[in-house]
Amino acid sequence: MSRVKLRVVFLLLLALAAGCAAAQTGGAATSKAPLAFARAEKLKRGINASEWFAQVYDKRGYTPEHFQARTTAEDIALIKSMGFDHVRLSVNPQPMFTAREPNKIPAEYLGYLDAAVKMILDHGLAVVIDLHPESDFKARLANDDEFVEQFADFWRALAEHYSTWDADRVFLEVLNEPELTDRYRWLGVQMKLAAAIRQGAPAHTIIAAGARWSSDDELVFQEPLHDPNIIYNFHFYEPYIFTHQGATWGAYYWHWLRGVRYPSTAESAERAAALAPSEVDRLQVIRYGRERWDAARIESEMKQAAEWARRRGVPLVCNEFGVYREYSDPQDRAAWLHDVRTALERNGIGWAMWDYSGSFGVVTKKDGKTAADEGVLRALGLK
Repeated sequence: MSRVKLRVVFLLLLALAAGCAAAQTGGAATSKAPLAFARAEKLKRGINASEWFAQVYDKRGYTPEHFQARTTAEDIALIKSMGFDHVRLSVNPQPMFTAREPNKIPAEYLGYLDAAVKMILDHGLAVVIDLHPESDFKARLANDDEFVEQFADFWRALAEHYSTWDADRVFLEVLNEPELTDRYRWLGVQMKLAAAIRQGAPAHTIIAAGARWSSDDELVFQEPLHDPNIIYNFHFYEPYIFTHQGATWGAYYWHWLRGVRYPSTAESAERAAALAPSEVDRLQVIRYGRERWDAARIESEMKQAAEWARRRGVPLVCNEFGVYREYSDPQDRAAWLHDVRTALERNGIGWAMWDYSGSFGVVTKKDGKTAADEGVLRALGLK
C-alpha cells in the first residue's frame, strides 16, 4: 500500500476514534440515545404509588378490594392536578409469579394491574411499571442462576403483554433496588433481564439501575447496557440518619433517633446522638452533624451522577427520594426535599418523590379524607 493510501486510512481511523471519544465525553450525547432522551422528558416530576401493588402487609394480602380502594381515580386526578407528570407504580411480582412456569402470569391479576395502568394513562400521566419484590425474592438473584432464568421468562411475558400499550408513556423498570452486593453479578443479571424485556417489548423504554439498593455511588460504577433505549436511575436518601430517623427497618439504631435536624449542625446532632444507647451509633450521628449536610453537599452528590450520565451519553432520573415523616421536623423535611429537587433539576435529572400517601407521603389519608401537605408541594415546586 502506498504512503498516500496509508495516510488516508490513518486519518479515517483517527476521525473515527475522535467521534467515539466525543460521544463518550458528551460531545454528541443525545445522538447515542435520541429516543430514550425524548421519552425521559415525560419523567420530569413524578410520584411513587406505593402500597398498592407492592408493600402490602395486610393478612388478607393482594385482594380485589385492596386494589380498588388503596388508590382511586380521585387520587390519580389529584396527582395530575398537583403538577406531577408521571407515576412510578410499584409492582410486586411475587403474587403473580408461578415457579417453574413464570411465563404463565395469572390473567385475573393482570386485569387488576391493567386497570391501574389504564387509570394513570387516562389522566394524561406516564407510568413506570417498577418490579418491586421483597428482599427474599431479590436474594435469590444473587446466587441462583436458574431463578434468574425464571425471572427473565417472567419479564419477557410481562413485557410482551404491555408491548401493545403506549410506548411513549409506559416504561418498564428492571428491578427496584437490587440487593446484590456483587456489582459484577448484578451487571450480568441486569443484562439478562433487560434482554428479556427487549424481546417482549421491542419499542418500550427500559429503566435500569446500579447494584446495592440503586444508590448514586453504585450508579457511577455501572456501565451502560448494549441497548440505546434505556434510561438509568438512582435513589437518593442521603443522609439516612436524617431521612430515616425513627424508622424500624434498615440500620437498627435508626429507631432510636428523634430530633435529627437538617441542615446538620454539630450542636443539634450531639443532642440527637444522646438518644442512641450504643457509643458506635452515637458516633454516626455526631459525624452527621460535623459533615455539614446542606444544599451544597447535596448539589455535589447530584453533579457526580449527572457527570456520569453526560460522559456516557445516556438519560438519567432519580426515581426515589424522600423523608420519613413521623419523626422529622416538617420544616426540615421540606428544606431537604427542596434542596434535593432543585439540585436534580439544575443537573437535568428527572425525579419521582417517594411517595404519594405512605409514610413518606405528599398527602395524608384519614377518615376517608385526603389532605395534601402544602409545605411538601412548595418544596417540590408544585401547586
